[in-house]
Amino acid sequence: MNRLFALCASGLLLASCAGKTGSYELIPYPNHLTPRAGEFAAAGAAVACDERLDEASRAVVEEFAVRLSEASGAESAVTYEALPAAGGFRFLMDESLAPERYRLDVTTDGAEVRASSLRGFLYAVQTIKQLLPAALYGGAPAVESEWTLPCVEIDDAPRFGYRGLMLDVARHFFDAVQVKKIIDLMAFHKLNTLHWHLTDDQGWRIEIKRYPRLTEYGSIRKGTVVKKNWDQYDGVPYGGYYTQEEIRDVVAYAASRGITVIPEIDLPGHMLAALACYPELGCTGGPYEVWGRWGVADEVLCVGKEKTFEFLENVLLEVMELFPSEYIHIGGDECPKVRWEKCPVCQAKIRELGIEGDDKHAAEYYLQSYVTARVEKFLNEHGRRIIGWDEILEGELAPDATVMSWRGSEGGIAAARLGHDAIMTPTSHFYFDYYQARDIENEPFGIGGYVPVEKVYAYEPIPDTLSQELGAHILGVQANLWAEYIKTPEHQEYMLLPRMAALSEVQWCDRGSREWTRFAGALPHIVDIYERMGYNYSPVVFGVNCRVRSLPEKKCVEVTLSTLGDAPIHYTLDGSEPTAESPRYAAPIEIRKGCTLKAAALRDGVRSRVLVRNFSDNKAMGHPVTLVTEPLGKYRFGAPESLVDGIESYFSYANGDWAGWFGDPMVVDIDMAGASYGEVRLGTLVLKDEDIFPPLTLVASTSEDGEHFTEAGRIEIPMETSADPDALKSYTVSFPETSARYLRVEARTVNPIPEWHGARGKKGFLFVDEICVN
Repeated sequence: MNRLFALCASGLLLASCAGKTGSYELIPYPNHLTPRAGEFAAAGAAVACDERLDEASRAVVEEFAVRLSEASGAESAVTYEALPAAGGFRFLMDESLAPERYRLDVTTDGAEVRASSLRGFLYAVQTIKQLLPAALYGGAPAVESEWTLPCVEIDDAPRFGYRGLMLDVARHFFDAVQVKKIIDLMAFHKLNTLHWHLTDDQGWRIEIKRYPRLTEYGSIRKGTVVKKNWDQYDGVPYGGYYTQEEIRDVVAYAASRGITVIPEIDLPGHMLAALACYPELGCTGGPYEVWGRWGVADEVLCVGKEKTFEFLENVLLEVMELFPSEYIHIGGDECPKVRWEKCPVCQAKIRELGIEGDDKHAAEYYLQSYVTARVEKFLNEHGRRIIGWDEILEGELAPDATVMSWRGSEGGIAAARLGHDAIMTPTSHFYFDYYQARDIENEPFGIGGYVPVEKVYAYEPIPDTLSQELGAHILGVQANLWAEYIKTPEHQEYMLLPRMAALSEVQWCDRGSREWTRFAGALPHIVDIYERMGYNYSPVVFGVNCRVRSLPEKKCVEVTLSTLGDAPIHYTLDGSEPTAESPRYAAPIEIRKGCTLKAAALRDGVRSRVLVRNFSDNKAMGHPVTLVTEPLGKYRFGAPESLVDGIESYFSYANGDWAGWFGDPMVVDIDMAGASYGEVRLGTLVLKDEDIFPPLTLVASTSEDGEHFTEAGRIEIPMETSADPDALKSYTVSFPETSARYLRVEARTVNPIPEWHGARGKKGFLFVDEICVN
């Protein structure tokens, strides 16, 4: 089906139209776009190129001309002779423009591009290609398509100078071919920085010739943990690394697409793979093994030894030879201090340096600050600068460090107020290893969390709390794709797409240029391009969204369905698959008893996903509910109504169905309004590696006045052991049937966490999805 016709049929055309060609389906959208009437016939148009363009920019123009000729069936030849006054495609050098700025002027006679650098020409060509049929990006020629450009004037440049994507290849390795494929994807979305996470506890992926064991031995782990069963391993050796020649090739390939590659050598923690090769660099001397599980290892570099710094400097010298980037990322995150606390060499170094702890941090935190500052000084002496994760703010921040804020936006705000540059990459919006679907039953297994496309798109990088002057320290935005559970290229691409499209607009568009409806309308065209380019993508965004709210006055819940555009939604309540013959959604649906709701948006040419909601039979469903104790703020989500909406959720604590209490007990009152009942079942999540435990007690109490409660039933729940599997677990307390108006449900959280756990002594979380009463 012709793309324009398909979009018209789906009702996804935008209001900003020009001539008969329809919408400007551009992502990221230009910051300055002026529509014009008419169109320019692109098929077979001559391509004239200013002879002042450098070799890399010429290659971009020539590649565009070749692909246009192949896809349209009409040859567009490139010439470098005297430029015609008008007509065809004209690529002109304009040194007055900033390096990433471009101008595109399309009239009925031709298309003129002006830029001053490779990136400007790259971005202009990407804009032109998106305005033409998707066949330009690959697949069979489309001679029958309308090879016309809408007449338009665009003067465009990105909002942020740093537009990044982090690829983790330490946990699971992706060869250079796949990395280049991701680089192509970045170029399509106008990103300009690849942050390449090359080393970690689970594998060392970069050849260092002075230390050959790093790749001979440190790149291979004996086996990998099976999902999240921490005591179960697959027993299959796993490894892989890049030779220095491969590194140079990838860096050059990225440069030809306007992308800088920043390497990360994580230090002083996340170094177990290196310690396995050179145990003398550790506090205990080992033996150490490349880690087969995920998380944070207590084993870190011994920073009291000069030999450790000799190792780091030698490694970084070879890294700098391979990567011409201004920045070198040194990690700095998740570095436990337990070995330093007991290491006589590290303690001697603390005394030698005169380090003392204070009310904020123990001395060992300032020892890490010493490491960061020393490595920064070494890199500065070689003309480089450091980036570190926001833990480098703990203790003293190195003088010229740039902070990568991942534990929220607070680290970036703190860095800016200290006069340091920052890059925003909070887990809440830009951890692309998190699920992008609320319902994970049909999703590839993942680490957890929930970051849908809509949430990515909604992020504002410069908080209103920062003045204009301090806001200038926010260099840009980055998404991170950690690879603990991402084993294949197909899975890697699925997690990136189409979230990378939303990321690109956060990075590129001014506040006034971002608009969800316009962006959503362009997505079908963009995923058509993904398919042409041979990428796998998630169809979740094209599915049905569901909002459930309680109607206490009716003792039921109300379900509202929606989807992108106006594609028809069909649904069933008996668990059968929805078809075009199923009821069409027209108004909110009231749910009063247990059932399985399934809904689908039926649209042409775009993959979609069936929504499934299981509502349990539950006498408390839709009843008034009061929180006596509050969940931890960011884990309140839809509570208290979500606790009695009838939905028992999936293994994803951040999908909005759960409410999380931290340390304090959960206490909830439900107005049962005269219903008879004698049982309470509490649905919980157990994910011990995230400090989420089952309750230790479950107590049901009743009252007629809502003030004076009498205990009706209680159960004691054994403390979890390390051998108990993580899972969705429910606990039931029964008692003599009653019709007391008010029911109080109490569940005591784990506090403190037991000694066998890595977070021993700290408070535990209790996550609850549903309180079922029968």
